[in-house]
Amino acid sequence: MTALYLSIVLAPLFGAVIAGLFRNWIGRGGAHWVTIVSVAVSAGLSLYALYGHVVLDWPVYNENLYTWLVAGNYGFHIGFLVDHLTVLMMSVVTFVSLMVHIYTIGYMHDDPGYQRFFSYISLFTFSMLVLVMANNFLQLFVGWEAVGLVSYLLIGFWFKRETAVTANMKAFLVNRVGDFGFLLGIAGVLMVFGSLDYATVFAAAPAHATETVTWVGSQPWSVMTILCLLLFVGAMGKSAQVPLHVWLPDSMEGPTPISALIHAATMVTAGIFMVARMSPLYELSETALSFILVIGAITALFMGLVGLVQNDIKRVVAYSTLSQLGYMTVALGASAYSAAIFHLMTHAFFKALLFLAAGSVIIAMHHEQDMRKMGGLRKYMPWTFLTAWVGTLALTGMPGFSGFFSKDAIIEAVHHADRAGSDFAYWSVLLGVLITALYSFRMIYLTFHGQERMDEKTRSHLHESPWVVTLPLVVLAIPSVVIGWLTFEPILFGDFFDGVIFVQPAHDVLARMGEDVHGGLSFVLHGLTGAPFYLALTGFAVASWVYLKQPELAERMARLFAPLVSLLERKYFMDDLYMKVLAGLGRVSGTALWKAGDQTVIDGLLVNGSAKTVGFMAGVLRHLQTGRIYHYVFAMLAGVVVLAAHFLF
Repeated sequence: MTALYLSIVLAPLFGAVIAGLFRNWIGRGGAHWVTIVSVAVSAGLSLYALYGHVVLDWPVYNENLYTWLVAGNYGFHIGFLVDHLTVLMMSVVTFVSLMVHIYTIGYMHDDPGYQRFFSYISLFTFSMLVLVMANNFLQLFVGWEAVGLVSYLLIGFWFKRETAVTANMKAFLVNRVGDFGFLLGIAGVLMVFGSLDYATVFAAAPAHATETVTWVGSQPWSVMTILCLLLFVGAMGKSAQVPLHVWLPDSMEGPTPISALIHAATMVTAGIFMVARMSPLYELSETALSFILVIGAITALFMGLVGLVQNDIKRVVAYSTLSQLGYMTVALGASAYSAAIFHLMTHAFFKALLFLAAGSVIIAMHHEQDMRKMGGLRKYMPWTFLTAWVGTLALTGMPGFSGFFSKDAIIEAVHHADRAGSDFAYWSVLLGVLITALYSFRMIYLTFHGQERMDEKTRSHLHESPWVVTLPLVVLAIPSVVIGWLTFEPILFGDFFDGVIFVQPAHDVLARMGEDVHGGLSFVLHGLTGAPFYLALTGFAVASWVYLKQPELAERMARLFAPLVSLLERKYFMDDLYMKVLAGLGRVSGTALWKAGDQTVIDGLLVNGSAKTVGFMAGVLRHLQTGRIYHYVFAMLAGVVVLAAHFLF
């Protein structure tokens, strides 16, 4: 089994190395073939491992491959933990990555950095596999940082654009804040448990459940709460939760394929996966779970509202990702870890589909991304049009589509939760359904329906994208429809995550839900009478009326609610807070320290001051060297008088 798992994780690395270091030898075709074949091997073996664990009942694999470092009594290892959660993540990551690799052939066809891009996205896949397959916190952190590094390279791939450089630096700095908390959490785990091995830590966790420490003031804090909150700070950065969300919309400065990969299956899902993996720890801290619940609810609701006023097609999908990550985080806070992972999986397919469909539109529009300059594209791009509709119906949670099963399961789970903040979270995710439908159908109508608003030159060249672009769209559309039907019961109400995800009986909201659920069809029929369906239907009806029948109504509403629209367009002034206040204070304090500390104290006083003092003293003392003998005799006599006076008196 070791050889199988090593092949899965190392195949994308092999492709990345060959495409990156030998790109001039293998050429453009060689770069895409070696990376696509490598990722295809990884995807095929991951699906085989999924089949083996789920159908053939393979045992959990938890082995250390070698010892990386020994420091005193601590040993740090490289190893794999492969269970149902791992194989599910491996399959989703590699399958979506494979579709993105194929799509990239068409999207990046004329880009001078063609080989470099293929090397980066293959390396991204390798980094994510290292993260999800880790069996210890240190290896998790290595994969965590590797994902961050490659995302930095990919967001700023077009490094000659100032906006791209700003965006990748923003992503890097914001994630450093999250990763600092994450690293403190890992250090705390080592201090408390004396080990970074998952199995050891999880087994010992109940013994530390009531342990406290005086951290701030004289108030005792639960050790588990501190550890869980610090670890979740890392998840807030990687999975873009408020207030560490600001980097994700700007990541759209990278090429569309990497937007799909980051937002669908890799970087942003790392935090969700991490919390689910750490469920034995989080179940011991009610405070941490309530905090997660509220943060996720704020992100789901308020980031969805910002999506309503976006005109860049990629940014609409980006804010949709932020909102959906909020739904996953809410599920984690409600102890519905299985529902969070279920939504992570379904979201990966339809969100990758929507991003790649947006990229197909951008290709046809000669890299125009403003939806106000589109319209009527359905007759020019039928495959993109149909698959984009499938992705939208899945995103909005229309009954029968994959997003319906996972999103409605989260809403129901939160409704059953009895935890501080659960009421706020329930109404937030419920209202989020209406908002999701509004911005999703607005995007569809502005892009594919209504009056054609592009210029004549663009219209004359409009046509469907090549097959390397449309094929991944069709392939991703299939699971966007059927995957919910196939996996709904085993993941949410079956034994799929038994022994992997741990939930205390008092927190098991999915078990309480399962009492009223009898198969996927009954869940769909129940959904047809539920509030989420009517809210989604309302959003669909309003968007259809406004953007198909009365487009001028949207402009009138924007003028009527101008202050609110301005607030949303400025993204609640969060960017202004970070860039002008926090970064501005940093620059001001840095300038002050440079002028007062570096120039005045160090250079002026210590360095130049010392030199001037030596020069002054030398200028005084050199007058003692006159070259006249009677001056020296007089000095000697004066010295004798001083010494005599000293000894006598």
